[in-house]
Amino acid sequence: MNKIVFLFLGLTSFYSSLSLALVNDSDQPITIDSNSAVYDEKKGLSIYYGNVISIQGSLRVNSDKLVAYLRDGDVVKLVWTGKPARFKQKPEGGKEEIHGKALTLEYYPDKALFILIKEAVVTQGANTYKSDLIKYDTRNSVVKAGERNTDNNRVRVILKPKKKQPNTK
Repeated sequence: MNKIVFLFLGLTSFYSSLSLALVNDSDQPITIDSNSAVYDEKKGLSIYYGNVISIQGSLRVNSDKLVAYLRDGDVVKLVWTGKPARFKQKPEGGKEEIHGKALTLEYYPDKALFILIKEAVVTQGANTYKSDLIKYDTRNSVVKAGERNTDNNRVRVILKPKKKQPNTK
């Protein structure tokens, strides 16, 4: 099947900054590579199918499908789905890459909100968040996992201590 490559310069609000992402990531164009694509101007939808790869700066998302919701030419919501959909991004300051996966990944550019739904996992180095729901406020670098009003969606966080430096005396 022919690969279709779309370069959307107008989608640069795609990921403002995920966990201290490289400062210039949000200024970069987004490249979307997929097996097929459909654009419906009346509905304000752009849909990409099959081995979808989305790249903006240091951010890469791999999924089975991507739906971009548009209003007046601006992206208002992006939804990736997969088994699972996966992302990775290089943070500023040479920190370890951030990796995440979920059955559904949603991004709301106006709110700078990234939501991972069902079988969600976010990892940076040895630290891991696991839940059926993880919300990441990219503007304020705040991660929220699970829901307070239910025991059905438990959260597991693994925070590993840094290795201690040997005493040099």
